[in-house]
Amino acid sequence: MTAVVESAERSRVWSHPALGLHAVVDATGAVRLGGPGQDWARLVPLVEITATGHGRIWSGERFIETAIGDRLTYRAHETARDGGLERTTIRLADPATGLAADVTLEATEGTGCLRSRVRLVNEGSAPIRLESVSTLTLGGIVDAAGGLDGLTLHWADNDWLAECRWRQAPFRERVVPLSRSAHGHEGRGCFERYSQGSWSTGRHLPLAGLTDGEGRAWLWQIESSAGWRFETGEREGAAYVALFGPDDAHHQWHHTLAPGEEFHTVPAVLVRTETGGLDAAFGELTDHRRAVRRDHPDHRTLPVIYNDYMNTLMGDPTTERLLPLIEAAGAAGAEVFVIDAGWYDDDAQGWWDAVGAWEPAPNRFPDGLLEVLDAIRRHGMTPGLWLEPEVVGVRSPLAHTLPAEAFFRRGGVRVTEHGRHHLDLRHPAARAHLDEVVDRLVGEWGVGYLKLDYNINIGPGTENGGGESAGAGLLGHHRAHLDWMASVLDRYPRLVLENCGSGGLRMDYAQLAVAQLQSTSDQQDLLRYPPIAAAAPTAVTPEQAAVWAYPQPDHSLDEIAFTLTGALLGRVHLSGFLNHMNDEQLGLVRSAISVYKDLRPELGGTRPFWPLGLPAWDDEWIAQGLRGEKSTFLTVWRREPGADTERTLTIPHLRGAQVRPAVLYPATADTTAEWDADAGTLTVSLPRANTAVLLGLRPAAAASSAAESSVTSLD
Repeated sequence: MTAVVESAERSRVWSHPALGLHAVVDATGAVRLGGPGQDWARLVPLVEITATGHGRIWSGERFIETAIGDRLTYRAHETARDGGLERTTIRLADPATGLAADVTLEATEGTGCLRSRVRLVNEGSAPIRLESVSTLTLGGIVDAAGGLDGLTLHWADNDWLAECRWRQAPFRERVVPLSRSAHGHEGRGCFERYSQGSWSTGRHLPLAGLTDGEGRAWLWQIESSAGWRFETGEREGAAYVALFGPDDAHHQWHHTLAPGEEFHTVPAVLVRTETGGLDAAFGELTDHRRAVRRDHPDHRTLPVIYNDYMNTLMGDPTTERLLPLIEAAGAAGAEVFVIDAGWYDDDAQGWWDAVGAWEPAPNRFPDGLLEVLDAIRRHGMTPGLWLEPEVVGVRSPLAHTLPAEAFFRRGGVRVTEHGRHHLDLRHPAARAHLDEVVDRLVGEWGVGYLKLDYNINIGPGTENGGGESAGAGLLGHHRAHLDWMASVLDRYPRLVLENCGSGGLRMDYAQLAVAQLQSTSDQQDLLRYPPIAAAAPTAVTPEQAAVWAYPQPDHSLDEIAFTLTGALLGRVHLSGFLNHMNDEQLGLVRSAISVYKDLRPELGGTRPFWPLGLPAWDDEWIAQGLRGEKSTFLTVWRREPGADTERTLTIPHLRGAQVRPAVLYPATADTTAEWDADAGTLTVSLPRANTAVLLGLRPAAAASSAAESSVTSLD
């Protein structure tokens, strides 16, 4: 791309019309990213670097820029195209240290999404000790009035059993005005969120956004299974966003670049939309996630999964307990049957701190585990097994037979957490051990599905000697882990990998660009699951979001329908003692699975939306939909304790269309739904608390002059 002269002082070296962003270089060689015509002073350096001995300096404007970041100057750029994907690399260098930075910006034509990563190379003669490196920075964000008062900040807390809890606040509540004119410089504060330890999403999701009152949105995502941090603050009356991987202050990460060595940051993504608010932005992000993940047939076939764990066997499987469940799951329509935790150990002390060898426990399976796997296949299902590959229990023989260097260590001491050691998959012995396990389970036993769990937070990481920091060790391990997962899929292309971290505590798009599914939660209370299920598409594509449905024989029909309905716009993770249900209860289960199989061909092309906004944890009414080219699907939940029996939902993309709402599931909900085409609203009635319904909204077969259409049932 040829540089465009914007003024005598500045030239444009990159632009993205859909995002409304430009990279501009000034007469000194400084490069900044922002919108057209924006005040240069409001923008921020394209790359921000902190290095020991070259740390943060007082710039007179913002106490965040770095000596090296300020000195990096433009030296070249180049653009390559691959179909609709445009990849521009802007090359910067600091002559004082010899540090070079290549900033690669990737964008697909016609989209509002930008992906960035940075490659650093030490071209100097002395080592450089890095303490933080940004992947993407952007300044000049303002509301429709050109200020900050109209901006709203959105972020998500994420805990065990309480994932994807979105929160919002006015930007000015989190970044307060400080009278710059009185002080002569910006404040030093910002709003930030960051990961802690090896659960990448154990506290927060690695994404957040800004919106204004006119429907514009900025949304960002950091794609890291190790450390990450984002911050947003104020510069010259505009907001900035800075996205980082691990750093020294938050993750004990530092990385020394010897002359000739290089370092690559984790990727980060920015979405900007002019209309539609967060719904439109998450739609763009959903498209991006589909584009960057590894291609796999599972994303198109979306088989129904039965897993024996949740509210059922709870980690205590045996042949006697499994065989009736297998028969019942197959009869209900499941296509994969996963034997979850516990299949590998029958020690009286429990299996938690003895895992690692992954051999079947003979007392659990007197005639062998293969008898159970064969039974799964006879009932028309693919067998699956639970595995926690990165850990070795302290009582496992492998804790003594594998080399000390194959485990996480800090200060020369092997790290132990909750009765487990942690493998470092950069070590060939650790990787060889896991390859042997997978080749046995998949290659010899014919297992077609592996649920890969991760149930400990090992802390900041591992120090592998030679001055490696713990955070650098964690990043190195996770990159090796992703490479191992990819190599497994290379050997077994139809094998399905589920990513799990005590539910959703490692729910990031470093993992999910390789794994086919993501466990969304370990939540066992069916009334607490709706806000998690509804918000899951903010973190993961719908067709990768594994949502539990655990009907039980002691449930009422409403409870059975409630837990099943919540999974139908994601990946059904069926559980429960189906073998003890009566015919009426089983009919509700089979009906739900039948509906899912009818709609799943459309799921992979849909975008999520939330007619009532992103759910709060205690919301009585929750609504989440998926919009596709042909159909719109909408799940509505009503929980206690409110007395309202109906709610009106706004669905802007269908405004003006003649739509006949159809109840897809369940027929027992006694739902009514009235569509107002002129207003683009759907009024849904659920007369009983703790019920839910899945609706299908398709254009009427024939045009009608009536403004309203009433509900029909497809059951």
